[in-house]
Amino acid sequence: MMFKAPKLFILLSSFWVLSCSGPQFKYRTVPMAPGESFEDHVFEGQDYVVTAQGDYSTKAGVKMYELGGNAIDAAAAVSFCISVERPQSTGIGGGGFLVFKSPEMEKPVTFDFREKAPLLADSKMYLDKEGKEIKGKSLNGIFAGGVPGLVAGIVEIHKEYGSLPLATVMQPAIDLAEKGFKVYPELAFALRVREETLRKFPASVKIFFDKNKHILKEGDLLVQSDLAKTLKSIAKKGRDGFYKGWVADAIVAEERRRGGLIRYNDLSRYNMIKRKPVEGKYKDYEIYSMGPPSSGGIHVIQILNILEPLNLGHYGIQDAKTIHYTASAMQQAFADRARYLGDMDFVKVPLRELTSKEYAKKIREKIPHHRALKKDEVLPGQFDGYESTETTHFSIMDKLGNMVSSTQTINGFMGSGLVIPGTGILLNNEMDDFATKVGAKNLFGAVGGENNLVESEKRPLSSMSPTLVLKKGKPVMAVGTPSGTRILTCVAQTILNYIEHNEPLLNAVSAVRFHQQWYPDELRVGTLGLKKEEEDELRDMGYKINHKNLGCRIQAIAMEKGQFIGVSDPRGLGLAAGK
Repeated sequence: MMFKAPKLFILLSSFWVLSCSGPQFKYRTVPMAPGESFEDHVFEGQDYVVTAQGDYSTKAGVKMYELGGNAIDAAAAVSFCISVERPQSTGIGGGGFLVFKSPEMEKPVTFDFREKAPLLADSKMYLDKEGKEIKGKSLNGIFAGGVPGLVAGIVEIHKEYGSLPLATVMQPAIDLAEKGFKVYPELAFALRVREETLRKFPASVKIFFDKNKHILKEGDLLVQSDLAKTLKSIAKKGRDGFYKGWVADAIVAEERRRGGLIRYNDLSRYNMIKRKPVEGKYKDYEIYSMGPPSSGGIHVIQILNILEPLNLGHYGIQDAKTIHYTASAMQQAFADRARYLGDMDFVKVPLRELTSKEYAKKIREKIPHHRALKKDEVLPGQFDGYESTETTHFSIMDKLGNMVSSTQTINGFMGSGLVIPGTGILLNNEMDDFATKVGAKNLFGAVGGENNLVESEKRPLSSMSPTLVLKKGKPVMAVGTPSGTRILTCVAQTILNYIEHNEPLLNAVSAVRFHQQWYPDELRVGTLGLKKEEEDELRDMGYKINHKNLGCRIQAIAMEKGQFIGVSDPRGLGLAAGK
């Protein structure tokens, strides 16, 4: 049944929410995104719930359950459908991560289908003869794209754990690509931002411009007939429908024609990797997330470890003390991220040390009680700047005990901007997530370290943090979000809001969030801001507060009082649905 609005929406719409349990305090939340209704973003269900950043995609997942499918059938349907519905954020020309727990498993498993550098790639490919970075080469066009992994990942996961035919779970995506849908505000904005780059490539113009060569605007119909053909090929032949045959021919032909690096060997050698999750313990809860090449899971757990003994639940969810200690933990996480993280298949990552309680204790003891840490007080590493909001996430839980959390991406808005002719595949620009050289900044201002330099077949560092929370092995929460480096801080805050502050899931997701990543030396707070007295206290402690949109769009599901609550972040487009 649908969640009844009067319980919490009256409070949400006033922007001041009184906690329904635990300590009594007021805190700031966000308004609904324009054109969105509360009923679309919150759902109570007994059997299953799906949350995603798109109506068609959530409904595709629900449809699989209605057809007798399972959680992985639903996940595959959502993944392929959202690749059509959100071309600015993800697609079959990209990659991602997925965390899955079934009742038969002792612990969750994680799947890495992140893009890879081509075999011909090397650490100097984005530098000129003088060793200077070639501006835009890792961002736009043929050299920006890594070898796509999404199709291999989702098809292989579905083959092992799904129950319905692949063609069945892909049909909603095929139908949506063929019939089209109206361009919504977020997509229209992305198209405007990337218009200049998209216009350079005829196959991109064919899809994203009208017959008069004007970029599609809000309300226009977006039809992706070539993409539908590619999806049909995958539905019929599985991964071979993408990595071999006419689709592979088209990819390699365009790469050769434009001087790119991806060849048949890159496509045939691509492998999805099943990895052990990074895991931690927060009081009575078990936290499972994605390990390297994702930095997110490690640092979500690191932040929680630092904060665990402080019992922040005694303070308000947006009390200055809560924010101070949490921001300080975030600073350390980002210092360590830049210094240590990379693809574990290529570099040694001190995973056990970074997620240990002993290390967290040492960091916690260095946090001053009444003043902000300055960046030069935190152990040095390579700086990270802010990354983009272009990614997407979906979560699924059901009464059988299945849990899915998956984040996928093509990196920046509209990826590389280049569509492979005849296929509808928008190529990612994931190569920009590598360090082009030590100290060089990427699209989002992130400065690279040696562990993340380009190497043949290496996977670039990511902040994506699909996460599952359990208690004594029982499902509690599936959570994740898009938003670059802010992913890990938004996920950590949502978990803290829910299990430390004992907030209902809607409140935990809707509360104004903050972000501190060591450099720049500022506390970034959501545009609505905190209460004046809290911000004044933080400024007195030495924080430089900057009100900006953090971009996170949390997709979360939790078990509350014997039923599932699904919340699609009210900050953006999305739908929570189920039964």
